[in-house]
Amino acid sequence: MTESYDQPEVSREQQMGGLGVETDARDIRVIDLTDFADRRAEITDQLWAAATEIGFFQLCGHGIPQHQIDTVFARTAAFFALPESTKARYPLVKANNAGWESLSQVRPSIGVPDQKESYQITRPHMAELWPSEAELVEFRADMLDFEYQVWTVAMRVLSCFADRLGLDRNHFTKAHDPESPQYQSTLRLLHYFAVPTELQGVPGRWRAGAHTDFDCLTLLFQRDGQGGLQVCPGKEMQEQQWTSITPSSALITCNIGDMLTRWSDDELPSNFHRVRSPGAGEYQGDRYSIAYFAQADRNAVIQGPRHKYPPVTAADFLAQRVQANYRAQG
Repeated sequence: MTESYDQPEVSREQQMGGLGVETDARDIRVIDLTDFADRRAEITDQLWAAATEIGFFQLCGHGIPQHQIDTVFARTAAFFALPESTKARYPLVKANNAGWESLSQVRPSIGVPDQKESYQITRPHMAELWPSEAELVEFRADMLDFEYQVWTVAMRVLSCFADRLGLDRNHFTKAHDPESPQYQSTLRLLHYFAVPTELQGVPGRWRAGAHTDFDCLTLLFQRDGQGGLQVCPGKEMQEQQWTSITPSSALITCNIGDMLTRWSDDELPSNFHRVRSPGAGEYQGDRYSIAYFAQADRNAVIQGPRHKYPPVTAADFLAQRVQANYRAQG
């Protein structure tokens, strides 16, 4: 049964297809994770304030070496540069959120495919979906190592939220187990296509339509100069005021997803975001980003500390979110 929690999302998302207006009034905070163990209380306060007030924040001092991030972006570009016939050998298996897709994701907010291709890495479901060593040397090893590094950062952030919610510090960590066959967190490599000359500067085009994420926490890696990401807190959606996030190769951009909103009894709100096409005078070329979606293992039970909603497994929760957000497409 679809619960009342799921009902508003379709209408809200469908309303987000307009241009809206841009505002720089929101403070997208940069939170330093340096000396995490010694500064846990301070960092927790900063994370909680940013998450509850805006739903988006950025991280520095996260411990992932810049050279590793740069290497993974190079591997990402190399994968997407493969011939389509090669990438097609590793097609997206939707039920497992693993594999390659192109121009196939249609947001209800805009009704046309996002102008991108992507490759999803979900650990338990990658059999026969990895490119061979002959096609991409060390691709698999580099991606799995990077995914684990990002998981570590995500679990640190979630442990702070667990502290603030009065849950066991490892509550979320135990529900995101990379060794479990039920693991469904995903590392998603993204390639937004260069804008054709004849469409450059045309208003109203989107590389990705407005949406909230279904997971607990999203960690996004971007490249300097490759902008377009904009955010609008759900509580402010009627005003349609969007804030652009300045891309940085050194920062991780994070947002709360629907799963954590429910798990926190609505204390941590998920946030609408989109990727607009570049305007006149802006960089029009290929845009690459890498997103890690921390979503609880399929068999994990989601219930907030105040029991505002009935318990639900992560698998059933995600199925409800997909149905609620995409049923408008028929």
